[in-house]
Amino acid sequence: MSVSSSLGGRVIVDNTAPDVARNGDRPLTILQVVPRLDMGGVERGTLEMTEAIIRAEGRALVATRGGTLEGRITRAGGELVHMAADSKNPFTIRRNADYLADVIRQAGVDVIHARSRAPAWSAYWAAKATGCAFVTTYHGVYNEDFPFKRRYNAIMARGRPVIAVSHFIRDLVHERHAVPYEQIEVIPRGADISVFSEEMVGNQRAIKLAEDWALIDDTRPVVMLPGRLTRWKGAESLIDAAARLKEMRGGPDFLILIVGDDGGSGFADTLNRRIASTGTGDCVYLVGPTTDMAAAYKLASVVVSASIEPEAFGRVVVEAQAMGRPVIATDHGGARETVAHGESGWLYPPGDIEKFADVLNRALSLDPSERAHMGLAARVRVHAAFSIEAMQRATLTVYERAAGRLFAQR
Repeated sequence: MSVSSSLGGRVIVDNTAPDVARNGDRPLTILQVVPRLDMGGVERGTLEMTEAIIRAEGRALVATRGGTLEGRITRAGGELVHMAADSKNPFTIRRNADYLADVIRQAGVDVIHARSRAPAWSAYWAAKATGCAFVTTYHGVYNEDFPFKRRYNAIMARGRPVIAVSHFIRDLVHERHAVPYEQIEVIPRGADISVFSEEMVGNQRAIKLAEDWALIDDTRPVVMLPGRLTRWKGAESLIDAAARLKEMRGGPDFLILIVGDDGGSGFADTLNRRIASTGTGDCVYLVGPTTDMAAAYKLASVVVSASIEPEAFGRVVVEAQAMGRPVIATDHGGARETVAHGESGWLYPPGDIEKFADVLNRALSLDPSERAHMGLAARVRVHAAFSIEAMQRATLTVYERAAGRLFAQR
């Protein structure tokens, strides 16, 4: 069967499910709501939980506008609910709420899990209308630079519970929205250690990427900054630190690779002008995006997260450590929880270019034994606290508590 709406949405319903539902033994059913299904951290988390729900013999629905991850959701066993989930239009948000309420009733949804603000309002109203359990994940440090923005953001604090991606976010939710700590569940995002593992990345993959980036004949150690090219990711700070680092080391005996694109914003041109003005064109390169970040990390000697504003969590830092790479991050936000300063990497004060250059120099000066020891410490840290499996297990437990019943298989 299928359900249509005036928005052109549909629910893909597994026709093998009704007999189970009629017998009162239906699978625990979770509906995640996300604006789009492209390659961001929120979207990857949605896919990871779809996979976990299916493994637990639950039923996984995803309400979304759609995107590049649709095929992976359905291959994992998830069911797509198409709607204008990315719209911020108040009338569309209200219509989405009515549509989601119909989905909840028809599919027997136990828990609706909202991962972004605009669709969270729709999900909240749908949950209120149907009595469905409502869970949110507070993924980011949402700005409050416009009037009433805190009220708009506050929908992400209405989940019971609210999932916070770090203790930093837990404290922010408590302070901004007066949510009691006992209603906030800290579940860090994780790295897929089956993907981000030195042993799993063949040499040919790394060689192919090195060829693409014209690195085959360049033996200098690589400092890598991955991420979308936006001002807040701190690439300008890294370029300034590279200029200081050249002075400290007596020349450009290192490479800095800035991996990512600017999404058409033109910020790459700003960075190229910064490189030219600082005289770092012989060691700093914008190499564009890659679809093989694990191979990219394998090429790096050290990985940097230079965000000038606090990261809610910072997945790059965790993925790089899973690959056994020392990391350098700004000393704020989630990085304080994911980086063990002096053990798996270093933290430096935001905006302090001199300290930034100093820790870069320390990282590049490690001897092979020191680098191996730090890489091992990084891997142990991720395996112990920041794996996808740990995130999935904890989130499944949240669903069970919210629904008041268990998955068939855990």
